[in-house]
Parts: sequence; C-alpha cells; structure tokens
Amino acid sequence: MAEQSAELSPILKQATPVLAARGEGVYIYDEDDRRYLDFTAGIGVTSTGHCHPKVVEAAQRQVATLVHGQYTTVMHRPLLRLTERLGSVLPAGVDRLFYVNSGSEAVEASLRLARQATGRQNAIVFQGSFHGRTMAAASLTTSGVKIRAGIGPLMPGVAVSPFPYAYRYGMSEEQASEFALRELDYLLATVSSPKDTAAIFIEPVLGEGGYVPAPASFLTGLRERADRHGILLVMDEVQTGFGRTGRFWGHDHAGVRPDIVITAKGLASGFPLSAIAAPSELMEKAWPGSQGGTYGGNAVSCAAALATLDVIEEEGLVDNAAQMGERLHKGLAQVADAHSVVGDVRGLGLMIGNEFTAADGSPDTEAAARAHRAAADKGLLLLTCGPHGNVVRMIPPLIVTADQVDAAVEIWAESVAQATA
Repeated sequence: MAEQSAELSPILKQATPVLAARGEGVYIYDEDDRRYLDFTAGIGVTSTGHCHPKVVEAAQRQVATLVHGQYTTVMHRPLLRLTERLGSVLPAGVDRLFYVNSGSEAVEASLRLARQATGRQNAIVFQGSFHGRTMAAASLTTSGVKIRAGIGPLMPGVAVSPFPYAYRYGMSEEQASEFALRELDYLLATVSSPKDTAAIFIEPVLGEGGYVPAPASFLTGLRERADRHGILLVMDEVQTGFGRTGRFWGHDHAGVRPDIVITAKGLASGFPLSAIAAPSELMEKAWPGSQGGTYGGNAVSCAAALATLDVIEEEGLVDNAAQMGERLHKGLAQVADAHSVVGDVRGLGLMIGNEFTAADGSPDTEAAARAHRAAADKGLLLLTCGPHGNVVRMIPPLIVTADQVDAAVEIWAESVAQATA
C-alpha cells in the first residue's frame, strides 16, 4: 500500500494564527513559548481557566480508575455525584438530568422531550439564534446562513420570531422587547398555533448571533405566554450558564423559571459534557428508549465537572464574572467612545460584544476583522460573531483578574486604533 498522509478538512478555518502548545489560567502559549491572553476560552468552555490544578487532578485521578462506564449499561459514582451536586445550582423543581456530549445533542434531546411530552410538533426560535449544527439543531439556528445552507430540506415545524435586538432596530431595550413580544403574538396567531407549539427555545444572550442580551421583560413575557398556552420554555444556557453572565444561569437576571435547561461548554472546563434538566413530571413523559448515547455522562468528564463546580464555588467565580465583566464593559465603552466605528458595546458579565458599524449604519465587517487580527498580533485572542461577522466578542475565563482585564482593554484600544487608521 502506498504511503499517504492525511490533513484536516480545508473547510476548517482557524480564528487566530496560534498553534497552541500549552495553556495556563487565562493564557495560551504557542510552540515558541509566546504568551497570549485568551479571551476566547475555547468559545466559553474553559470557564476555570486552562488546566486549573483542581480540575486536572480530578481528571487524572479518574483516568486511572475508570475512563468509560457506559451509563445505560453500568452506573458510575462520578455521574451520580455530579447529578446530586447539580441539584444545588439548578432552578427549583428542575431536578432530573440527561447527559450527552455536545450542545447540539442536548438541544436535540430537549426538542425530542418537548415533542413527546406535549404531543405537539412545532418549535419557536428567535432570529439570530444558535442552537447547534446537527440537523434538528441547525433547523433551530438562524445566526447565519452558513449553518443552514446547502443541507436542505431542513426539519419542518420551526417558526422564527424577531429577537429584541435593540441596536439593530434603533430602539431602546424596552421598545425592542415590546416589539418582539407583539411579533411573537402575531406569529402564534398566523404561523404556529399554540395548540401545535411544543416549545419556545431562547438563549438568554444571543451567542453566535451577536452577543445580544435578552431584556428581562422579554424573558418574563415568554414565560407568561408559555404558561398561557401550555408551551414549554427551553433555556439554551450552553454558552451563558455556569457563571458566564455574572449570575449562575443567564436566565437568573430575569428571575424566570424555565421548563428545560440546556447546559454544556463551561460545565466541565474543557471536557466534553452536556446535559438537559427538567422537572420529574416532565422528564417522565419522554418515551422509553428515547434517551441514551454511547459517550454521554463520561466518567472523566463528570469528575472534571465536579471539580469545576468546586472551583466556581471556592473561588467565587460567579461574583468575579460580574465584577470583572463590569470592569471590562466600562473599558470597552471608553474605547468605543473614542472610535465611532464601534457602534455598540453590550453583554452580561464576561460575555461582551463590540459591534462595528460603518458611517452609513451598515455592518463594518472589514474593520472588525482588522481589529480582530491586530489584537491577535499584539497577544490578545478574540473571536468574531454576528450574521455579518462584525461583532468582536470577549469571553475570558471566569478567573480573569483586574490586571488582565486592563491589559486586554489596552491591547484592544491599540487594535481598534490600528484597524481604523
């Protein structure tokens, strides 16, 4: 057989030029040992920082004991301990869990549960939503056509309603909330009958759609409509959960209780693990055999998740996210005040977006890309998002310090100045 080498798919494009050799806390080091401030956190995954000693120790200990105990074949203690522990942070009454590996899988499991539990087929999502790349999850995703293009026909039964994107509509947050709720009512009257609607899926802060927080009044309005029509309210907390927004869950800012919570990303500090949580009476309506999977609830991932919860609690990372997020937002707002191309700075906690807008009000994708590249050159790793790629997002680990925030703001100010010179 002739020798051949393989390469990654050419469709996979890196957001930064870094070839990572190791990670430590808020920093990534390349193979030349150059240090970078990592304000991507693996898209919000390394919540406790890279290689937190407590998480590393827990994973190493578990690897030497049991790597894979397939949880519909045998049960293992890390999964039982994690389930019990999550009960202390989940919303009251949301007390049953099902584990899988990725956010997309958890979204699909939530949709399956909602349809089986209600006997209804439709789902409502909001413009700009990102719920995943697998077929059903992609059908729920409207953050950009790249997720949906070329794979149709997509799953039927999905209706899309406006998200209260105040900056895009030129409205105040409350005006945008009122507008989006009116449009949702119109959609229920014209597109998806409440009697056909199983669930409303919502991100408390749009992720890939541009880092746009949902006003509390909007989430409250969704809860009221869900109750009125017997529709399930599903909170996609894949990116916003586990302290990211300065509260443990993104929906905590609004004080609403979801029917289903989806969690992933920061759950296990970089190990693949996701879950859905629902009340007992709801989870019991799932049909026999509808929940399962080979790798779900992996023992090493569960051990890492337990250690992650310990670190979040012991180091006060939810409060730190709130305090450092406020400091970061203030610094970024000052940069925006000095550069009109940054039209909006928004977010919750350590989940902040900088939207680049041209003088005519159109998205300035090129300026965002230049600032993004300049920041990487200067040692600050960031990501872009939004349908036009004109939002530069900052999502550092929850352990970030004031000095690291200030260093990032300084680099960002230089990068924006360079990008607009």
